[in-house]
Amino acid sequence: MDLLRELTTAEKLALLHQAQPAVPRLGLAAFHTGCEALHGVAWLGPATVFPQAVGLGATWDRGLLREVGAAAGTEVRALHHDDGRASLNVWAPVVNPLRDPRWGRNEEGYSEDPFATAQLAIAYCTGLRGDDPSVWRTTPVLKHFLAYNVETLRDKADIAVPERVLHEYELPAFLGPLRAGVVAGVMPGYNLVNGVPNHVHPLLRVLRSAAPDVVICSDAYAPSNLLAQFPTAAEGHAAALLAGVDSYTDNGPDGGPTVAAFTEALDRGLVTLADVDAAVGRILAMRAWTGEFSRDADPYAGTPREVVAGAEHGRLAARAARAGIVLLKNAGGALPLSSPGSLPGTVAVVGHLGDRVLRDWYSGSLPYAVTVADGLRDRLGADRVTAVDGLDRVRIPLFGDTVLARQDWGTSVQCPVPVHTFRAPSGYLTADDAGVLSLDAPTPDGWEVRELWELHPVDGGVALRSNALGRFVTAALTATGSLDDAAAFAVEPVSSGIEAAVAAASAADRVVVVLGNDPHINGRETVDRDGLALPAEQEALLRAVCAANPATVLVLVSSYPYAVDWAQDHVPAILWTSHAGQELGSAVADVLLGTVNPGGRLPQTWYRGDTVLPAPTDYDVIGSGWTYQYFRGEPLYPFGHGLSYTTFAYGPLTVDGPTARVTVTNTGERDGDEVVQLYVTPHAWPVPSPSRRLAAFERVPLAAGESREVVLDVAAEALAHWSGDGLVTPPGSYTFTAGPSAVTVSR
Repeated sequence: MDLLRELTTAEKLALLHQAQPAVPRLGLAAFHTGCEALHGVAWLGPATVFPQAVGLGATWDRGLLREVGAAAGTEVRALHHDDGRASLNVWAPVVNPLRDPRWGRNEEGYSEDPFATAQLAIAYCTGLRGDDPSVWRTTPVLKHFLAYNVETLRDKADIAVPERVLHEYELPAFLGPLRAGVVAGVMPGYNLVNGVPNHVHPLLRVLRSAAPDVVICSDAYAPSNLLAQFPTAAEGHAAALLAGVDSYTDNGPDGGPTVAAFTEALDRGLVTLADVDAAVGRILAMRAWTGEFSRDADPYAGTPREVVAGAEHGRLAARAARAGIVLLKNAGGALPLSSPGSLPGTVAVVGHLGDRVLRDWYSGSLPYAVTVADGLRDRLGADRVTAVDGLDRVRIPLFGDTVLARQDWGTSVQCPVPVHTFRAPSGYLTADDAGVLSLDAPTPDGWEVRELWELHPVDGGVALRSNALGRFVTAALTATGSLDDAAAFAVEPVSSGIEAAVAAASAADRVVVVLGNDPHINGRETVDRDGLALPAEQEALLRAVCAANPATVLVLVSSYPYAVDWAQDHVPAILWTSHAGQELGSAVADVLLGTVNPGGRLPQTWYRGDTVLPAPTDYDVIGSGWTYQYFRGEPLYPFGHGLSYTTFAYGPLTVDGPTARVTVTNTGERDGDEVVQLYVTPHAWPVPSPSRRLAAFERVPLAAGESREVVLDVAAEALAHWSGDGLVTPPGSYTFTAGPSAVTVSR
């Protein structure tokens, strides 16, 4: 590249940092890597908020994910042209398979299956990349290479991964999108794999074997983390460069330390200028793909600011929210709530998520929000819908007579003591950096969630400890003390949330209980869950409401699976949706009332409450029995599970080489979507084999009574195992099955 030859050594080193300065003499503009776009543009103000990635995974719909990716990429382009804050280098999607449902970042992945993850990532990246053969709309970066499913001490965790698991489970989700040519970069994870930090791992070369020009972009502050393994920053940075890392996200916007480290590395002969040139060349090439240096017309240059959070993308968000809803149980036709030509009577919406829509850390600001209660009010009339959050109201004397809604969020791996939030009419109880308390936080949010409080029993009442600051509230009413300094406060009950919920449920014809998580609390980046159960107070609320009115439906709104064994045994109908963005309530209401037939399917196994899962740091999917492929027990809901308001029948399955065919018929009276899933079981492998492995899938819309032959391309890697030198498919018997889940199949 001519530009590379014109740059001085100092200018080249500056381009290795995330915040790349301008080079005016060459007409090179300033640039920075990284715009978060996991399920829409994040951190740049209002933007269309699509369902969380795990909710997009529940759609099993490549075409839809491509549309969502295109919409997200279009909004990135619009914001980039508007004020330049949005980089055309987007850090999305996350392709770590969802091995452990307790992982704090479960919401960010698509599926526990690597093939499904790769397929959906290809679709999303295709949308982000755009259709122009020469100019990319945005340049996607896959996250986080490799074997990253744990937040606890994530920068120190050394993950032991058997060779077969690496090549059959961890790597395919990255290699598929790279080989498809729709990915510009890959971001290594913070952790170590088999004793080696991912940022200096020899396996990075596998990425370049799949896509020679791929840019390896470090995670934030990861280059400095290498000081735990290397004596100096120069040696750590040099090792990362030689391993394949091109771009260094470190020290915020200050590139000085990065330049200093590489200057020393060059002076000491730890790296050569040719090594630097190779990295800078790839970075400049990635920028060139977006048309930055081209004299030809940029097909995306005219993207207007008005598309951001516009009506068209709002309609797409609604479609995506509807497509990802999964009907887990429906006994006795409990759903839909209404029958053709009639509407239900009164409906009580109960639970802390019934009249709220929550964003997550990687969301944009919601341009508007339709809650479940809103959605039902819009369709049934406000006079027929009541909403009760089911939270206790209390007083704490330090706030005078102010009544607070108290919520118990349970525990996590990082905090074995339950955390609570306290909400006043003016906002949530929070503490600033100095420990000064206020009641004005709009919602629990931020990298450090200052709205979380622990209650520690002491003589005379309880002591309040700020979970974020790690300090107790003192008599001076600041969160600045140790336990010895803590003031004792009484938490005085004002009203019972369960009593209010039971009263509302008893007075209604039907009840919709809406429970789940807050994506900022006890299950998020840096915080792993310590189990699968609902928080105890949510479980108690559900049981009390069901006892008061058996005509109850449970809607779970969550970033991850729950072990809802009691609900499966006692609640007539259960729906699950991810935090599905601005149109959450409209989508849920449409499914509850039968306007939309649910077609989502679970992207990961839901285990039972008594299931003993392997340790979070046990990544031996094969030996330890992770995921539907190797799990030896009976799940609560299997991978791929999801019910419909209609029924489907499968004809005989035929497999001829790389092509499978099966006729699927909608045998019911309603139109609906079936997710046809093809699995293969090997019988002749000389190594332990999966009980089933996903080989193909297709979401198929079928009108009532319609039959369609579904043609599926069999993924060759589904039949193969790692031999030490490569993937091999031994001769012998392989059983193919097609059906609606990993356990309900038709041969």
